[in-house]
Amino acid sequence: MSRTSLPKRAAPAPRRPLASAQEVADYLGVPLNTVYQWSSRGTGPKFIKVGRHLRARWDDVEAWLDAQANTPSGA
Repeated sequence: MSRTSLPKRAAPAPRRPLASAQEVADYLGVPLNTVYQWSSRGTGPKFIKVGRHLRARWDDVEAWLDAQANTPSGA
């Protein structure tokens, strides 16, 4: 029986630490309460509950921010 070699997987990219609600608020320049309202309404960046703490992936925050830039306002 011959052994065939499997293709090697690329090493996973290192993950950035998750952003806290306060870090997201500071980054976006909004009050912390606004971040909590977005989370409860599902209107802001995608948030993750880690225990009782609210966290976000920086990539999700950036993607949401980019989507906001493409949304026409006042139309």
